[in-house]
Amino acid sequence: MKFSKVKEEEPRLGIAPLVDIVFLLLIFFMLTSHFEIASGVPIRLPKVTQKIFNTQEMKVTVLLDRTGKIYFHGKKLTLGELRKKMEKLVEENGIVHLILQADQDTRHGRVVDVMDVAKSAGIRSIIIAARWKSQ
Repeated sequence: MKFSKVKEEEPRLGIAPLVDIVFLLLIFFMLTSHFEIASGVPIRLPKVTQKIFNTQEMKVTVLLDRTGKIYFHGKKLTLGELRKKMEKLVEENGIVHLILQADQDTRHGRVVDVMDVAKSAGIRSIIIAARWKSQ
């Protein structure tokens, strides 16, 4: 009895599994990425040469434009409204760090007012944002 030989195919790399893996990687990176969404308030930060702050605790950003208007999560607020929002955040989250992004032309008094409101609301640390200037 004579059996016919089965011809073996050469191993090939299928494109479908590669496409599946690429899509899975794309989804993974999209889900694990964190994008900082900036509000539409145009400010110019002052420049610094030393980095100071690097922690993973909750950070809240407040913007001051050159005219002294206060923005929190893209909404314009008064000092009283800002105090209430910050008190609520401290009550809900415990330790909160404030990142204060003030335009370099903002009056110093207005920056101090925001810092005073933050401290009275229970915020322990205030970080003043600046643009990194390489040496």
